[in-house]
Amino acid sequence: MSQPRTSVLPSVRPYTADDRLQLRVNPVRLLFSAGPWLAAGYLLTYLLVSWVLFAVVVTAMALTAVLAITVALVPVLIATAAAIRGCAEVERFTLRQVFRQPVRGSYPAPAGPGLWRRARQAWTGGATWRDIGYLTGLWVPLYALDAIVIAVWATALGGITLPLWYRHAADVCIGDCGATHVPGVQIGHFPNGPHGAHASGLWIYDSVGTALLVAAACLIAFLLLNYLLVTTARLHAHVARAVLRGASDPLEPVRAVLGEPGPLGPLVRPPDS
Repeated sequence: MSQPRTSVLPSVRPYTADDRLQLRVNPVRLLFSAGPWLAAGYLLTYLLVSWVLFAVVVTAMALTAVLAITVALVPVLIATAAAIRGCAEVERFTLRQVFRQPVRGSYPAPAGPGLWRRARQAWTGGATWRDIGYLTGLWVPLYALDAIVIAVWATALGGITLPLWYRHAADVCIGDCGATHVPGVQIGHFPNGPHGAHASGLWIYDSVGTALLVAAACLIAFLLLNYLLVTTARLHAHVARAVLRGASDPLEPVRAVLGEPGPLGPLVRPPDS
């Protein structure tokens, strides 16, 4: 009798118990779960905070480069490393919106007294450079991705309420609109106004039926965009955790066993018989 084949590859789960952002198959259940709203909060927090952290890190690095040929280089290196670490800690704090367990960095312990030793330890361990890579190197792609997803998601959310406010709106355009002081909402290509040449799209001004149809379409799009929103937030958060958490210590199981009271136990638990 042939033996059943078993895969040697590890199983990949869509999420773990540590993830707060969980996708659901039913789009209505996903809407009424915490996932989309936590994802929106995390992405909005990044859009509001990350550019400030980016500016702080770039300014600190520029100041360090300017003072590199002066006697103040060593204390500036220490201060710059501390500022970068503080910015990274802000990012780790925001990850609590996505992960239940806190994300901690792996910074080396001080090598001893003396400014030069402290500066060398801060810049040779790798943790500071990982923080710089995330806060500056990944800032442009992550910021652009989050901004696009949030803008599209928020537009669909606002479109659901269109029948409530379209009669009181003016110069609201989704697309290409050239004319000004146009009442209602323009969706499409209106380079010369709703009645001008080359106009194509919807001009929602005096038709409640059209507004209801657009709202229904936005509702369907919003339910589907929740999946994109949660997926984007999870991708962003997992990238941030992988970079800001740093490399794991291969001797951590050994340290845990040595730290326990009593006789030494096995480092690896034997498989169940």
